[in-house]
Amino acid sequence: MIIYTSGTTGKPKGALHSHCSFPIKAAQDMAHGLDLKESDTLYWVTDMGWMMGPWEVFGATLLGATTLFYDGALDYPAPDRLWSLVDHHGVTILGVSPTLVRTLMRHGDEWLQGHDLSTLRILGSTGEPWNPDPWRWFFEKIGQKRLPIINYSGGTEISGGIVMGNLLTPIKPCSFSGPVPGMAADVVDDDGCSVRNRVGELVIRQPWIGMTRGFWNDPQRYEQTYWSRFPNVWVHGDWAAIDDDGLWYILGRSDDTIKVAGKRVGPAEIESVLVAHPAVSEAAAIGVPDPVRGETISCFCVLKPGHQASASLAEELKDKVALHLGKPLKPNAVQFVADLPKTRNAKVMRRVIRATYLGLDTGDLSALENPQAVEGIRNAL
Repeated sequence: MIIYTSGTTGKPKGALHSHCSFPIKAAQDMAHGLDLKESDTLYWVTDMGWMMGPWEVFGATLLGATTLFYDGALDYPAPDRLWSLVDHHGVTILGVSPTLVRTLMRHGDEWLQGHDLSTLRILGSTGEPWNPDPWRWFFEKIGQKRLPIINYSGGTEISGGIVMGNLLTPIKPCSFSGPVPGMAADVVDDDGCSVRNRVGELVIRQPWIGMTRGFWNDPQRYEQTYWSRFPNVWVHGDWAAIDDDGLWYILGRSDDTIKVAGKRVGPAEIESVLVAHPAVSEAAAIGVPDPVRGETISCFCVLKPGHQASASLAEELKDKVALHLGKPLKPNAVQFVADLPKTRNAKVMRRVIRATYLGLDTGDLSALENPQAVEGIRNAL
């Protein structure tokens, strides 16, 4: 089986999987992390063009559970489409992306009314790092402060997760309990040494069931992508951190990292500050080359209905980032757009935003779901 990656970092890669490894990895992650049983109905918002589609089909089939598949927009014919699906089909485990939650939040809480969500017992999430405010909305409004959010992060090449939550150990907002059973994950510094309480590269030190056999017709790119950094260690390409309580956090793609005057910051840290503002629904931060500071920060924000773009709001958002992250990380620019470029699985394509901003070649756009968003960025500039 060949499954293509989302394409956020460039041309989608065809990950080759075997008939044994992918289904078993999917099933064991569902069993250990989601407690999926025969009595459950699983709905993970996805399609067959994203790894989570085959993952849902294979894993749930091996465990004997029911799956729900829906093909269409979840805000049509009204923004309560997702909640009506959960209600009508008695979904017990619901998986979403943080991007979808931020989109649905934009429409207001009134669309939750009239839908019985009491069948839900577990919430799941994957796709991109959480921001605290959307996480709390999902936990409080959908989970009624009683359901765990099982955070899940891995990749197409993994056949599932590297880190995940579970029903047995404590969690904090936006966190993972730790590595999925069977995954020898670690966080390392530039020399490959394990680090704690600081940001480092997410790596895997031992083989696992579900490992891709390589990239279809491109073995050199496979070796260069994952095996060229440290001997016999898989470097996944994500920034991660482990806190004093042993909880894990994924902070975004390492190739999206912004470095301002020697200080490294992940886009998710900036974006979390921006979406905490009551006017902002979504945000993307990029680094722009600067001859003095190395890079400066530019941000693109999607506003909630009822809020208008203005120079004063842009300054307010810049000041908010400076207040939370320090004056050196104050953005140079904040632009307002109607939408952000995303892949079909709702991952923000920051490389496309950056290339458009700098007037560079945007590269392979085969994974881009909404080309009009790129034109919107050009117009904003």
